[in-house]
Amino acid sequence: MNRRKIAVGTQKRHFLRLGILVILSVCVCVCGLCRAEADSTTNAQLKKMLERYPKTDANGDGVLTLSEAKAFMEKQRGQKGQGKDKSVQNRPKPTFADVQYGPHERNVLDFYQAKSAKPTPVVVYIHGGGFVGGDKKGVNPAIVNKCLAPGVSVAAINYRFLQHAPLMDILRDSARAIQFLRYNCSQYNIDKKRIASSGGSAGAGTSLWLGSHKDLANPKSKDPVLRESSRLSAAGSLNGQFSYDFERWAEFIGEYPGTKDNMSSKIMGLYGLTDPNDISSPKGKAIRADLDMHGLLTKDDAPIFLYTAGKNTEPTDHGHYVHHPRHSIAIKNKCKQVGIECLMLLKAEDASLTGNTVNERMLGFFFRHLKVSR
Repeated sequence: MNRRKIAVGTQKRHFLRLGILVILSVCVCVCGLCRAEADSTTNAQLKKMLERYPKTDANGDGVLTLSEAKAFMEKQRGQKGQGKDKSVQNRPKPTFADVQYGPHERNVLDFYQAKSAKPTPVVVYIHGGGFVGGDKKGVNPAIVNKCLAPGVSVAAINYRFLQHAPLMDILRDSARAIQFLRYNCSQYNIDKKRIASSGGSAGAGTSLWLGSHKDLANPKSKDPVLRESSRLSAAGSLNGQFSYDFERWAEFIGEYPGTKDNMSSKIMGLYGLTDPNDISSPKGKAIRADLDMHGLLTKDDAPIFLYTAGKNTEPTDHGHYVHHPRHSIAIKNKCKQVGIECLMLLKAEDASLTGNTVNERMLGFFFRHLKVSR
């Protein structure tokens, strides 16, 4: 490598550290070191930092806390002049990378295969990003390693964005990925009866949708992949949403903290509609019912793990509204009503919760339902 490239690389790392330091300084000033920890759902600076530097989100739940941001900065400082980032060195490499599971260029997955003489259960990671961004590379290395150790394989998937397809089709990308894994169970040494899914934010809502939606298997399909089941053994939602029927949100979360016209525009874009009146048309109602995880839940659905980091106060902005604890509370209450096992953790109720603690509790919940001995 020539000197110029080294100099450019060093300069980029310097600006990265400087940019994070500036953002952290602003966050501390804005928050005033308040008792309730700031995070990207309530703090504009942390939100901007998460968008610019996704790796700062250590637990991959789609929400960046001030503690995570500080820890990332300290790590960057400690690695100054020490060569390659150790977290990159310790990151497991996929056994099979960029496997095409569907026709679109973003229909790809990475598969981390556990060493086992017997077919292994699988935990599927679905990234967040508001259905407009994100990538499977955001899978938490610690979670991958903790799954591989007791013989659980991991799949991390990409899916289409809203620029490519409406929300109902995007969710079916993830369903197809589950079906693809089952169809190729022999090739990847998978126990097709033991598959769980989790993710943060959009990935959380997608996992909940997979866990609550009726089986999408079509025995008569010409595509053998689509003949397989899309059902889960367990679903994990980290800072997710209770429903993608957005007309129901005010009932459970409160009024949107912005203009209703702005929210209506967002809803139409998600559904692929062009006329606001279509939201209440028979077509619109059918779309909303298909995307209403809360309404879809029945006793035979997958057990659910829930976690939300935000404050349980009246919604303050768009991010808080989308990641509000009341989403998890609504699902918890519905699970109790219909008889589904549900474990819910809320930062608002237990300030000592950390990303590592949440991940450990979620994996413990998954492993129990996947019948895995740790």
